[in-house]
Amino acid sequence: MIEEEQESGPVPRRAFWTGSISIGLVNVPVRLMVMVREHTISFRLLHRKDGQPIRYQRVCTSEGKEVPWEDIVRGYEVREGEYIMIEKDELEAIRPESDRRIRIDRFINVLEVEPVFYDRTYLLVPDGPPEAYALLMEAFRKKGRAGIGRITLRTREYPALVREYRDALILTTLHYPDEVTDPAVVEELSSIPAPGKKELALAERIIDDLTGELDLAGYHDTYRERIEELIQKKMEGETVHVEKPKAAETRELVSALEETLARLKESR
Repeated sequence: MIEEEQESGPVPRRAFWTGSISIGLVNVPVRLMVMVREHTISFRLLHRKDGQPIRYQRVCTSEGKEVPWEDIVRGYEVREGEYIMIEKDELEAIRPESDRRIRIDRFINVLEVEPVFYDRTYLLVPDGPPEAYALLMEAFRKKGRAGIGRITLRTREYPALVREYRDALILTTLHYPDEVTDPAVVEELSSIPAPGKKELALAERIIDDLTGELDLAGYHDTYRERIEELIQKKMEGETVHVEKPKAAETRELVSALEETLARLKESR
């Protein structure tokens, strides 16, 4: 079994995890594949003087000397400047065992899971004859339910959500509740004033005017496109002139709302 994740670049066609979806005594053999890819541009750090890459050394803060890999261990800071060493075999002894199963505990309405708990989403594909996979997928679709359970990936156990999506099964790993900040404990949110009636009415009209169908295809990474354009210009030897972006104009709330409404009407 290979358990490694790829975060950017083209979606790989090979699975990085193999196992089964386990529901009681029923096991559906599946493979897990990366589903989401990020189009990122990677930079190296260079020495401005000669344009050569910078490399880092593992230097002991006490001795000021480079330390070879065989003399390096993990450490946990118990208090400022004081550490305990954790050996590799100690971590190996307590790492969760991956039994190659996605254990489904119950079935829920997917809307019960707040989106803030979503972590990463993967594609599940059949590992062998597809009949059991097809049966589970159709049952999910007809009942409008998702399976909630657990999966172990690499060295961590995750809550996991399995559901039907566009004639396939997908798995989304979830955050644990103690990993998500409850807005109720944020001090800055404890004294938010109630809005005025006029401001609220204007805001509701703006929302009404901008309400429409979701079309994610209309969104694209303009920052990445500008970086690619910058790189292309520099490759062609073109001089690039840098212009500082203009600061957003601060307006009084009511006048900003009214002007926004007026512009929306003009654009119709």
